[in-house]
Amino acid sequence: MARVTTLTTIVLIISIFLASVVYSLQPSEAVSPPDRISEDQIHIYKDKIVIDIEETSWSRYTNTNSMDPIIDIGANGIEIVPKMQDDLHIGDIVAYESEEELIVHRIVDIEQDKNGKKYFILKGDNSKTKDFEKVPFEKIKYV
Repeated sequence: MARVTTLTTIVLIISIFLASVVYSLQPSEAVSPPDRISEDQIHIYKDKIVIDIEETSWSRYTNTNSMDPIIDIGANGIEIVPKMQDDLHIGDIVAYESEEELIVHRIVDIEQDKNGKKYFILKGDNSKTKDFEKVPFEKIKYV
């Protein structure tokens, strides 16, 4: 269970979820990611807000500008470990392993190779082009 104890942090997280719908892709391509937190997982008290989410970690982001204005330096996030490839959808923001580091970009397409293996096509919200790499599920660490 992840506990978030300040309203400011919750507002930031909710803003990221809402802004991802508004700013995500070009209007002709925009796809809203599915909800990952249901109302019954959110508990509001006078002095704190508690969100029940399993297999999560806290994340901070670096200043790459690729996900502006959604994610930038100083932003915090909750990362959820996807259990299977069908947990990932167009519109999701994911962290994936590149050769040098974890990269946080949005899924803009899902393709299959000739053997039926799925690959995720990613793009930074502030980038004009899609990432060169076709990312298999095994490289995606968080959503």
